[in-house]
Amino acid sequence: MHVPDGFIDAPVSLAAGVAAAGAVAVSLRGARRELDERTAPLAGLVAAFIFAVQMLNFPVAAGTSGHLLGGALAAILVGPYTGVLCMSVVLLMQGVLFADGGLTALGVNITVMGVVTVLVAYGLFRGLLTVLPRNRASVTVASFTAALVSVPASAAAFTGIYAVGGTTDVAIGKVLTAMVGVHVLIGIGEALITAATVGAVIAVRPDLVFGARGTAAPLKLRVNGELVDAPDAPAAPAPARSTRGVWAAGLVTALVLAGFVSFYASANPDGLEKVAADQGIDAKIKADEEKPEGEREYEHASANSPLADYGVKDVDNERLSGGLAGAIGVGATVAVGTGVFRVVRSRRSATADRPASPTTASSAG
Repeated sequence: MHVPDGFIDAPVSLAAGVAAAGAVAVSLRGARRELDERTAPLAGLVAAFIFAVQMLNFPVAAGTSGHLLGGALAAILVGPYTGVLCMSVVLLMQGVLFADGGLTALGVNITVMGVVTVLVAYGLFRGLLTVLPRNRASVTVASFTAALVSVPASAAAFTGIYAVGGTTDVAIGKVLTAMVGVHVLIGIGEALITAATVGAVIAVRPDLVFGARGTAAPLKLRVNGELVDAPDAPAAPAPARSTRGVWAAGLVTALVLAGFVSFYASANPDGLEKVAADQGIDAKIKADEEKPEGEREYEHASANSPLADYGVKDVDNERLSGGLAGAIGVGATVAVGTGVFRVVRSRRSATADRPASPTTASSAG
């Protein structure tokens, strides 16, 4: 659902950019509470994994494909604030390196694909966990449902933005129906991928799933024939377990998906592209493409990138070109993401270690 340049007019794109920047700023502060020394590198890995899986378009209807958005997966694995940052890193890398999603539409894409999916998914996820049994299976079920709902919610958000700032005069009711309809189908794929990934991580390292914290059922004791909650007992802190194995396995998986499996992804247009073509949303884009090079208003600023369109320039073998581009994208995303999250984590540590001011100290005394 990467929105290209030219779908949304400049004022609304600017407003969406301001909103996205605000969401990122809030998330930078919130992520300090979610990240620690173990999870900061894993958050970068989550961003790289989402990048890789987004390359795997799957068929959902005749002539239409879909791909993972990833907001639900990121929020459940590393937390909602960190999830917004993960999505922002992925979308930035895709736009700058691969010309996927317009740069003037970056704010729209972060808002629609990042902020909306994370807020809807994580809110629903936490709500479901309050009514479901407190066990790991409930986390997987809640992940499936949250991911499923987040995708059509994102489609509806795009339609709302288009209703305000769309550059082509189309029937918004028809656009909404088409967008939500096809993205419900895409949401099923999103839900399956999200639930499978969350379930796999819970099976081996439940301590690394942010959304699974506090879901263990309380210990029960039988007293006079009745089951009662066992009293809380002080326990020694468990030694920190290394995350190197999980990190390495996740990175290899992402590289395999982006470098090899992506070659077999569906070539059909994704949900937004299909609806745009059917409903005439892309009329101005198509007219612009007919102009000579240099006169095109909506030509992507990264169109001449050596990795544009997920291929390596001057590599003629299609399989090799796409595989190299995918592997480079995974490497770049994990490097940038890990760097960002380490900085966020270090700022939290610096704030915690900062000595109290005299005024604060005297007030405390």
